[in-house]
Amino acid sequence: MEINNEKLIVALDFSNLQEAQQCVHELGDLVQWYKVGMELFYVAGTDIIEFLKKENKKVFLDLKLQDIPNTVANALKVLTALGVDMINVHAVGGRTMLTEASNAVHSKADELGIKKPKLIAVTILTSMDKVEYEEINYKNPVSQQVVDLAKLTQSSGLDGVVASPQEAKDIRSVCGKDFLIVTPGVRPLGSVLNDQTRVATPLKAIQNGATQIVVGRPIIKAADRRAAALNILKEIENL
Repeated sequence: MEINNEKLIVALDFSNLQEAQQCVHELGDLVQWYKVGMELFYVAGTDIIEFLKKENKKVFLDLKLQDIPNTVANALKVLTALGVDMINVHAVGGRTMLTEASNAVHSKADELGIKKPKLIAVTILTSMDKVEYEEINYKNPVSQQVVDLAKLTQSSGLDGVVASPQEAKDIRSVCGKDFLIVTPGVRPLGSVLNDQTRVATPLKAIQNGATQIVVGRPIIKAADRRAAALNILKEIENL
């Protein structure tokens, strides 16, 4: 049975290259997309990107850049040259940072003659609960703040956002069908939440409007990683 696996991104949350490679080999052709976050990138660097590309995988480089606009723009030019498929920044960096980030990715891809990676922005971290959110004193409830950041991201020229599955429906209604919504905080029924708070099942996340879901520990910590990934893919395959 052929299953569309474009909607699933597996998070390679490992602290060494060998474990990540083993996971990719175990999952084989079942998984097309992988997320490389800070933990793995800081220890393995570009070696993990090169490995995934040799395996014909798509790479979401999840480094959540936020700094002054010039610094972020220059960093994104370097990351674009790696040939990854998606990169992210923090939406709270503001319009100037977001606009310069978008321009940098476009210009570098054009210069190199390569396909432009998708550039998306993190809204509010899915690990943040109501108490923590209130401590940072935003004037709006988290659901409204996420939508406002998504609107800012879209108007700044980016391709989409990272947001919890609980806010995906509202973002979709405001930003339209072509705007990317990548949702972490996805937990199959019966999974441990760990440090995630604003969560949903894979099925609910896609039904709410997510373009792609990011799943880490429920797959990479499973006794049978292929079976865990396959169960998620089957759950969402007809959506």
